[in-house]
Amino acid sequence: WSNLPTGIFVRRGLRMGDLSEPQRQAVLEVIRATLSPAGYQAVLDNVAADEQLKSGAGRGRVIFGSDEFYFSLLGEPSLREAWMWQFGGHHLAVNATVIGPRITLGPTLTGGQPMRYRAGERSVSQMSAEIAAAAAFVKSLTDEQRSRAVLGGRYGDMLLGPGKDGVVPQPEGLRGADLSAEQRQQLLSLVMLRVGLVNDEDALERRAELERGLEDTWFSWRGAINAEGASSYRVQGPACFLEYAPQAMGGAPAEHIHAMYREFGNDYGQRWFQESAGAVKSPSGERK
Repeated sequence: WSNLPTGIFVRRGLRMGDLSEPQRQAVLEVIRATLSPAGYQAVLDNVAADEQLKSGAGRGRVIFGSDEFYFSLLGEPSLREAWMWQFGGHHLAVNATVIGPRITLGPTLTGGQPMRYRAGERSVSQMSAEIAAAAAFVKSLTDEQRSRAVLGGRYGDMLLGPGKDGVVPQPEGLRGADLSAEQRQQLLSLVMLRVGLVNDEDALERRAELERGLEDTWFSWRGAINAEGASSYRVQGPACFLEYAPQAMGGAPAEHIHAMYREFGNDYGQRWFQESAGAVKSPSGERK
């Protein structure tokens, strides 16, 4: 999987532009059944944003648009055996691992370009709730807390994108143990906006795990303290990692975002395989 467009990265699976309308709708129903309503809408908005890039000149061999998103299955859909579905294209890579009643989206890359656009009569502003919540959290910190959380005056780049499986960076910024109980809940609410891309049942399971690790969850911010989207932030806990990173190339940084979500130790359901001790098969068919 990758966040790169067609022409740079070769994907496998079914190209949406090659499917009939009923087939396209069937793919979307799988996505809808897995994600929350907000998560499903985020995927639709991300795909629609890529349509805005089709009219750009001088793109060379790079191809944009909603036809250039791919759907694939790894393993056979089952109520017991492990399997995955993937859906992705430019600025989007959703990896959903299903093991019995559990689903994880680790790792999943979202974001988009442009982040703000009009779709018919609707004005779209991708990730606006999360961006606003992150900025509000920084503003709520005391001066001393903010001095540890804010690490620079310019946004940073994505750290754990494609090809970074199994990497756990050194935590940075402000630790949850140095927050008040109210501030820790505010941080948890911010994280749940990203975790909440998955359906409510699986999101609640993640929430319970995240809440147990709040004191050892770190937050960092780079850039101006506002909700304009041209700043970056990271949240790193014992079991999760999320980041939001504006990009300098291709126009205004706030209109070109890479946003990564990972579950340390459980990307692709790794921990669940280990817990099952060989009771289920991986999507490749190998016993774990």
